[in-house]
Amino acid sequence: MYLKSLEVQGFKSFANKIVFEFHNGITGIVGPNGSGKSNVADAVRWVLGEQSAKQLRGASMQDVIFAGTENRKPLGYAYVAITLDNSDHSLAIDFNEVTVARRVYRSGESEYLINGNPCRLKEVSELFYDTGIGKEGYSIIGQGQIDRILSGKPEERRELFDEAAGIVKFKKRKLTAQKKLDNERENLVRVNDILTELERQVGPLQRQSEKAHTYLKKREELKNYDVNMFLLESARIETELKSADEKYAIADDELKETNATYESIKAEYERLGNDMQQMDERIESLRESITSTSSTRQKLENQIELLKEQIHTAEMTDEHLQSRLLAIEKEKAQRLKSRKEYDDKKAALEADIEQMKLNELLAVNEHEAVLAEVNRCNDGLEKGKNELIALLQERGSIQSRQQRFATMLEQINIRKAELTKRLLDRKTREAGLDDILDEANKKLNAVNEEIAGLKEKESALLAKAREWRDKSRENARLMEDASTEYHKSVSRLESLKNIAERYDGYGNSIKRVMEQKAKNPGLLGVVSDLIQVDKRYEIAIETALSGNIQNIVTEDEATAKKMIGFLKANHFGRATFLPLTSVRANRNTKNEAALGEKGVLGIANKLVKCDPKFDEVVAYLLGRVIVVDTIDNAIALAKKNHYSLHIVTVEGEYLAPGGSMSGGAFKNSSNLLARNREIEELEKRVDQTKTKLKELRARKDDIATAIALGEEDIAATKTLLQEKYIEQNTAQISVDRADQQKKESANVYEDLSTENAEIEKQLEEINQGKKDIAAQLEASKQREEQLEKENSSYSEILEKQGVLEQEASHKAAAISLELANITKTAEFAIENINRINSEIEKFDEQKESLVEGVAAAKDDIKKKQADIDAITQTILASKDNNSKLDEELRESIAKKEKMSEDYRGFFAKQEEVSKKQADLDKELFRLNSQREKLKEASETQTNYMWDEYELTPHAAAELRNDAYDDLPSLKKLIAGIKDEIRRLGDVNVNAIEEYREISTRYEFLKGQHDDLIEAEKTLVGIIDELDSGMRKQFTEKFAEIQREFDKSFKQLFGGGHGSLELVEDEDILECGIRIVAQPPGKKLQNMMQMSGGEKALTAIALLFAIQALKPSPFCLLDEIEAALDDSNVSRYANYLNKLTKNTQFIVITHRRGTMAAADRLYGITMQEKGVSTLVSVNLIENDLTQ
Repeated sequence: MYLKSLEVQGFKSFANKIVFEFHNGITGIVGPNGSGKSNVADAVRWVLGEQSAKQLRGASMQDVIFAGTENRKPLGYAYVAITLDNSDHSLAIDFNEVTVARRVYRSGESEYLINGNPCRLKEVSELFYDTGIGKEGYSIIGQGQIDRILSGKPEERRELFDEAAGIVKFKKRKLTAQKKLDNERENLVRVNDILTELERQVGPLQRQSEKAHTYLKKREELKNYDVNMFLLESARIETELKSADEKYAIADDELKETNATYESIKAEYERLGNDMQQMDERIESLRESITSTSSTRQKLENQIELLKEQIHTAEMTDEHLQSRLLAIEKEKAQRLKSRKEYDDKKAALEADIEQMKLNELLAVNEHEAVLAEVNRCNDGLEKGKNELIALLQERGSIQSRQQRFATMLEQINIRKAELTKRLLDRKTREAGLDDILDEANKKLNAVNEEIAGLKEKESALLAKAREWRDKSRENARLMEDASTEYHKSVSRLESLKNIAERYDGYGNSIKRVMEQKAKNPGLLGVVSDLIQVDKRYEIAIETALSGNIQNIVTEDEATAKKMIGFLKANHFGRATFLPLTSVRANRNTKNEAALGEKGVLGIANKLVKCDPKFDEVVAYLLGRVIVVDTIDNAIALAKKNHYSLHIVTVEGEYLAPGGSMSGGAFKNSSNLLARNREIEELEKRVDQTKTKLKELRARKDDIATAIALGEEDIAATKTLLQEKYIEQNTAQISVDRADQQKKESANVYEDLSTENAEIEKQLEEINQGKKDIAAQLEASKQREEQLEKENSSYSEILEKQGVLEQEASHKAAAISLELANITKTAEFAIENINRINSEIEKFDEQKESLVEGVAAAKDDIKKKQADIDAITQTILASKDNNSKLDEELRESIAKKEKMSEDYRGFFAKQEEVSKKQADLDKELFRLNSQREKLKEASETQTNYMWDEYELTPHAAAELRNDAYDDLPSLKKLIAGIKDEIRRLGDVNVNAIEEYREISTRYEFLKGQHDDLIEAEKTLVGIIDELDSGMRKQFTEKFAEIQREFDKSFKQLFGGGHGSLELVEDEDILECGIRIVAQPPGKKLQNMMQMSGGEKALTAIALLFAIQALKPSPFCLLDEIEAALDDSNVSRYANYLNKLTKNTQFIVITHRRGTMAAADRLYGITMQEKGVSTLVSVNLIENDLTQ
């Protein structure tokens, strides 16, 4: 297997795509300083999985992407691919040629590919295990690695030898097994914690379960006793209830008989009352008839007066009609005279009409306009005259109505006075009844108020009793919850304390040292135990401390030294100690300056609390770390300070100087700070719960006392309430009786009031009618005056129109022609003749109508005179009837007085029967109360059976035991079994199920515990087997490397001696390796005393020894011979040629001797500033290509 090619694009200074073709032998890469030669080595190291930007000489991984020049833009990604020949299948992959590629983008995304297929870094690393190729291998060696080999600590050289010895893959497997073992042990610790807690719970739960079984058995016995006592009590209650029902039936029958007697007396009493009422109505009717007769006679007399007034009005109307007939005759005579004049004029003008036709139309139109106005005025006059006549007729009618209203008003006032007197009498009678009813109501209200007060008191007491029972249940629940919480908290606290005392979660060496704390007072404790952290900052502080959280603080260096000796002597591993006398914190001014930045919460050592004497230790561990709220703010702060700060977020992300970031999820088991905080919180909670339990037990006794006192108050209140119910019933009967009498009186008063209201309404209507008549008379007079004015206006207009007509005629004659004037005058004459004829016809019609009106008026006068005569005869007859009514009224009053005496006798008899009814009512109420109590007791018993045992009476009867027939004995048995149950105390019935569940869970976890123990043993066996195999292989390979190193040292130095030693007192798989060199002619020297060239040649000898023992497919050397002189370069080049049999070398060099040894040279130049290009020289074929 060898490296066939390297493809680079966009990586550092290689902006363009460049492909390096490699062959077996030595390939040299040369070029001036800064041309980009070392970038080739960086490219190979990067594609093989290097994750540290520092190793690639950059600040961040984005720095490997071509950053651009003055003439070129930056590229968006970097790509490197190496292709290896795998025809010998050295790599565990089924391809003859393997290409491994890596690409990274400026956005931070990256990818690995094997033969073009995406893969993970882990797959790339596993592909090159034990080949010497890889970022931890020895196939890529630069000057920095040479320095680390020589100047580093012995343990830092370990990786190189592990790769050479071929135990890296075994170490990886061991690490995987160790992680699994740690996980199994963590699981085992958790299972042990749970088992410990379950073991603590199983015992108490078992006892509670047994107690619960005993309780349930006693409850079953109590149920048997309770059911039989329920059946005996039910039988007793049923017997007493039957007796009470019989007594109730007898009393009820007697009450019914009394009620029947009362009803018959009441009926007779009501009949007499009705007869008296009818007599009152008869007397009232007679009085009303007398009044009505007088009123009628007065009304008839008023009607005679009204008819006389109407006759007078008719006579006045007849005179008016006669006057109007004379006016019509006069008007008609004037019209006849005018018509004759127009006829004469028409005859004179007819001869000239034919000659004046041209102007006829104009004359006619003008004449018609004037004529229309005249007609309008005449119509208005006619209409006004007709309306005036109607007004006079209407006024006569209104005056007749006015007279009638005056008569009615007088009659109603007489009736109202009489009604007012009757209302006063009735009011006086009702006053006595009101006093009786008020007194009865006062008594009833007083009893009702007392009952309401007692009911409220009873409700309040019952509510209070329910409240106390609820409080008792709630207190019991709280006690149970508090007890459960107390046991859980105590169990968890003891578990955590045991874990803390065992230092579970700490390394083995830490546990061993802390076990010596009692013997060594200078051991102050582990860092995690000496600081207190707010919960918000726990993750941040634990991240900042990292492994330092398990550092051990000591009083001084002597204690630390003693404990280190203890660990060495017992091979317990390593531990870090922090002596108070020597640990000093370094102050960083940048941290102080960063406190004002966005999201900064403070410096980590300021966010923890500790004893002042540990301040320096805390500052040493946390003084360099800044705590920030979010990762975004942390990244911004890191960029601003050029990635030079230690920053941690509250979520646990860590940003280290140089730009690396770490983060992820914390396992609960590793959170040592949270464990200490939880212990403190649990201790407080246990104390609080203990105090709460004590308070709840005291409260339980107080509640029981309050419930007993409340039940006594409820019983006393119920007894008093029964007595008040009897008083209420008696008072209600008295109120009903008085109320009935008042209602009867109120009905009479209501009738009188209704009649009075009707009279008032009539008076109001009459007064309103009088007002309406006065208003109508006034309106009639006003309208009459208005019509007279309108008629006068029309007359004036007519006179003016006549003048206008004449003026128009003269004007037309002057303007037009004489012929037109004559024509117009002739037409006007014709129209006037027609108009006058029409008016004469109207006058005739009016005359005929007026003649008919006069005749009708005379007939009406005769009819009204006949009515007056008839009314006079009626008045005479009314006087005779009035005498008879007065005699009948005196007889009715005498009968009513006799009825009143009988009525009072029946009232006394009714009172006697009412008293007997009240006594029977009380007895029925008492018996009914007794029945209700018995039913309530039966219902209480039934409810108790259902609430306690969910048994119906029928179901309870099926459980009847004839052996229990003595109620007192049964009560004693029940009291005894209840006392036994009470002595059991608080019983958790759920403990039976809980014990079964926890037992099942305990068995399951016990099985898991055994499985974990077995898995632990298996993993420990695997690790021991790996350790044994690695020790054997490393011992063998180390001896071979020692021999090969001495051999290569002598060849390169031309003599001398070189050897390798393992650091004593350490595990062979972890110990460091010392390099011992003795150049020729010198004493055995420490590496630090050697010159730079000697150091470099020693390191090269070691690398060549490893290559000779376990050759890597290819080896890339980056100017490792730079410190050698020419003679040593020649020896170096010669030895390099020897190794080319098994290894392909790619050498980056400046030295001529090395170039001479190369089979092919690649020249790297920068023809364009900042961009590396390739020039190749094939020294074998003497070919030059560019």
